Amino acid sequence: MSLREHTLSLFRSAVGTVRPAPMMKRALKLQRDGCPQLLVKGQAFPVKRDLYLVGFGKAVLGMAAAAEEILGDHLVRGIINVPLGIQESLKQAGMQEMLLKPHSKIQVIEGAKNNLPDAEALKGAVAIQQLAEGLTADDLLLVLISGGGSALLPAPIPPILLEEKEKLTKMLASRGAAIQELNIVRKTLSVLKGGGLAQLAYPARVVSLILSDVIGDPLDIIASGPTAASSHSVQDCLQVLAKYNLLHDLPKSVETVLSSSPTKPTAPENYSHVSNIIIGSNTLALDEAKRHAEGLGYAALVLSAAIRGEVGRVAALYCQLIRLVCLGLAGLAEGPLGEEVRGNLLQLAAELEIPRLDLAKFLQAMQGLGPERPVCILAGGETTVQLQGSGKGGRNQELALRVGLGLHRAQATEGSSPQGKCEIIFFSGGTDGQDGPTEAAGAFCSPGLVAEALQEGLDVEAFLRNNDSYTFFSQFQGGHHLLVTGLTGTNVMDIQAILIRAM
Repeated sequence: MSLREHTLSLFRSAVGTVRPAPMMKRALKLQRDGCPQLLVKGQAFPVKRDLYLVGFGKAVLGMAAAAEEILGDHLVRGIINVPLGIQESLKQAGMQEMLLKPHSKIQVIEGAKNNLPDAEALKGAVAIQQLAEGLTADDLLLVLISGGGSALLPAPIPPILLEEKEKLTKMLASRGAAIQELNIVRKTLSVLKGGGLAQLAYPARVVSLILSDVIGDPLDIIASGPTAASSHSVQDCLQVLAKYNLLHDLPKSVETVLSSSPTKPTAPENYSHVSNIIIGSNTLALDEAKRHAEGLGYAALVLSAAIRGEVGRVAALYCQLIRLVCLGLAGLAEGPLGEEVRGNLLQLAAELEIPRLDLAKFLQAMQGLGPERPVCILAGGETTVQLQGSGKGGRNQELALRVGLGLHRAQATEGSSPQGKCEIIFFSGGTDGQDGPTEAAGAFCSPGLVAEALQEGLDVEAFLRNNDSYTFFSQFQGGHHLLVTGLTGTNVMDIQAILIRAM
């Protein structure tokens, strides 16, 4: 098999392990004998009376379909809020297993067009709120959460109107507020976010099954943490508003809510009726890809599940890493060039501040790899692209093209470099099957592809300046270097794979 085919098979195995049905079936069981119990990853929750289900997010439809199959007649009623048009998209993609059966007990509300809160999403949020408020101490509420859940759960604290909250969020964004800052304000002004849903469901038992699309899997950030204790207070919200000079432009309703909100976040002991359980994440997907790579005969290592930062800097990090592997395969990693590359790597890693990345430890593990086996390095996370041009692309395709160009340049300047004696492929793809406004999930690139493009007179740098990576990859072998999977029904951010073998 070619390196491309191997890469494709690794990506499919990674995504397969976090698809809703297999993920739910691994995590959730119903024990029916005696007093029925819900078993979640080894924890037992007695079903004393009625079992209810609510959910919100891009992957929740498939999660709910699997949950209903597992829970059977024990499920009394459910409400899920999912993105507009998702049922039709999944139907057309032939993904019947992700759809609810006819006569399901779960009501589906579609909203949040273009991932923005709207009247339909609000209708769904209010229905979920009413269900939660009506629960008793003997009831059990199963909550399904995935990325995109925040836009699907807009319920501003009265008297704030949805339009007012949205206008305030847009003003903050236009003044350069970071996503974390936007979330602090959203949570403070919301009935359900920041632990609100869990508080409303009290005294019922609340069990949340979470598919994480956020680096580090922070419970209070994924979908704005509706069932997790918020680590922020009204003070934090006021600080954000002050930072962007908005304290004097607030609608009357927002002022009213902020002045009457408790100053301290709800104490963690007030969440003793809640269990938040991560059942799918980028780490889980990478572990599966690593197992698969080892099965294909690779020496496989996971770099990090928390890769983040500007796409050009991340590409530079990967280029240095690949150069070091090639030097290692040629037995030259300990020479002056190896030292220089290692220094560059450590410098880039320090600049990018990737959480929990122990690069020194990773490099030590890499030293133990012999030249007899091909090498596979896996990573995941989410990069950012500063848009400058008007081309067509996505962060994964741009990352792949930047790595290909960086490797080609390194090879050209070093003459007879060890890199030239290695076969290399770099891949980056979105686990949801989408990368920017294109039909591709990501792209494969190699220094050879860039060399071929330059020979054909293509200006690779011009494509990058115009953020036009999709158009670049479309020029070759009928788009053979683009990965088109269609919607996968899941999302745990992006996955990168580097495959290298000595020629």
